[in-house]
Amino acid sequence: MWTDLLPIGRHPDSGGYRRSAWTGPDAECRAWFREQAERRGLAYETDRNGNQWAWLGDPAAGDAVVTGSHLDSVPDGGAFDGPLGVVSAFAALDELRGRGVQFGRPLAVVNFGDEEGARFGLACVGSRLTAGALTVEQAHRLTDADGVTLPRAMAAAGHDPDAIGPDPERLARIGAFVELHVEQGRALDLSGDPVGIASAIWPHGRWRLDFRGEANHAGTTRLADRRDPMLPYAETVLAARREARLAGAVATFGKIAVEPNGVNAIPSLVRGWLDARAADQTALDTVVTGVEKAAREHAAAHGVDLDVVRESFTPVVEFDHALRDELARILGTDTELKVPVLGTGAGHDAGILSGRVPTAMLFVRNPTGVSHSPAEFAAEDDCAAGVTALADVLEGLARR
Repeated sequence: MWTDLLPIGRHPDSGGYRRSAWTGPDAECRAWFREQAERRGLAYETDRNGNQWAWLGDPAAGDAVVTGSHLDSVPDGGAFDGPLGVVSAFAALDELRGRGVQFGRPLAVVNFGDEEGARFGLACVGSRLTAGALTVEQAHRLTDADGVTLPRAMAAAGHDPDAIGPDPERLARIGAFVELHVEQGRALDLSGDPVGIASAIWPHGRWRLDFRGEANHAGTTRLADRRDPMLPYAETVLAARREARLAGAVATFGKIAVEPNGVNAIPSLVRGWLDARAADQTALDTVVTGVEKAAREHAAAHGVDLDVVRESFTPVVEFDHALRDELARILGTDTELKVPVLGTGAGHDAGILSGRVPTAMLFVRNPTGVSHSPAEFAAEDDCAAGVTALADVLEGLARR
């Protein structure tokens, strides 16, 4: 399975993956998912929001145990973020069939669409729509860098955009969702454990800062006469690093847009996007408040106007304690694995669904600690340990 997926959407120069939602590579990944489902005799379906499902047992029976992740990627992303969870889900099902396990509950593998948000700028679109965390009107207004709307992209890929929306009936049939994911950090590498259980997802958000100055000639305008928005933006980037370090959080300006974007022109607009995350809400508020205060002070010092817009925000997600404890019991009692519990600063479909169904996550060790990059990695032995752990969890949950 891993070998089949590896070439899909891989860029020849960077070695990274470009599997944006509703594109050709995305369609190839979706075809792969359907083939895996049908090869195993699973009941395949695509829901109203474009998420793919492969069912073992009758989904109408309810109280289903679901596992899976996503297959799309960030621009030039790595091979493991998302696909490891889907491949491991099918592999765990194969393992359970090899054990001859008889299930008392339906079991499903899912591929959630547009988790990374690489094309339309909003993460977890498929799961957000399903959970009602994204309205149809908001979804229809999503646009990519080329001006293509989400409905237009979905229609071009053969999916009906008029059908999207909340899917409470489907969620009501799910008793538990367990997502396996490569760790996006080095906690497991430092502890020496191949697999871990997630405790919570840090609160996080994205803020857009628009610094508006005055366009002018870079060679003829005196320094004293300039209203250059790049200067307060640069100071704000440094402030974000400082505030995050002091609060024990993380903050990054990873995207920037400049107008008129000429080598010999003083910019009229510098637009930067701040991504900030922290272990608790108080620390996150401290970071964002500190960054905005610094941005306004530096903007005023350079005669530049500033607008700050919060584009997205996700509060802390505490995974279902009962389900989390059950995973720890299964992996601590039924196996010899030592499984630590750790938090994460990355968002996931499991986090979006947590308000509607009991959710939990398993992490597989990533020795590089790198994610959203071709350097992302998990060793074959650790991946196998993840499959075994997931199979044990599914067996423990679905036999009850």
